Amino acid sequence: MAARWALSAGAAWARGLLSWAQPERWLPSGSLFPLSCLHTSTSLQRIGKWEKKNRIVYPPQLPGEPRRPAEIYHCRREIKYSKDKMWYLAKLIKGMSIDQALAQLEFSDKKGAKVIKEVLLEAQEMAVRKHNVEFKSNLHIAESQTGRGRYVKRLRCHGKGMFGMMKISRCHYFVKLVEGPPPPPEPPRTGFEQAKEYVQQLRNRTLVHTL
Repeated sequence: MAARWALSAGAAWARGLLSWAQPERWLPSGSLFPLSCLHTSTSLQRIGKWEKKNRIVYPPQLPGEPRRPAEIYHCRREIKYSKDKMWYLAKLIKGMSIDQALAQLEFSDKKGAKVIKEVLLEAQEMAVRKHNVEFKSNLHIAESQTGRGRYVKRLRCHGKGMFGMMKISRCHYFVKLVEGPPPPPEPPRTGFEQAKEYVQQLRNRTLVHTL
């Protein structure tokens, strides 16, 4: 008897709650999910610091001043690949023209080479479509670098009640394309020149709390 009374009381409470909430105002007919009032397009997605560099507006150039080359910043985040393995591929193509870089990545059998190739093709298309680059082959890779993404630890079950720790690593890849041919390679520096530069850096230091 008490259970029947509690059940009827619960049903009455639920009916009162539904009549107060009036779900027909925010639930369409035949739908179990409410209508969202939030704007969920790609224009409101989070933009990182690297992509924001594409929004830099430079002042007008003076007459006779050489034309400023276009700069395109592009990246891909949370790649399921090690940043150390990606670093070798990123440094391989740095300073190359985009056609030469795509040719080098085409014949590489590494997983990261396919990812970098896709990012370069996306950046090349963006350069023509949004940055007014006339010839898509007239680009070179000014910067190519990697960054560490999220590292997740998981348990790997072994036999006889044992387990091991598994690490799932992810990385980011950043690239900067500049319009024009690539600059000539820098001549190799000797050990004496590197030591001289290091000593000069030490002399240029600012020591705080000293006389």
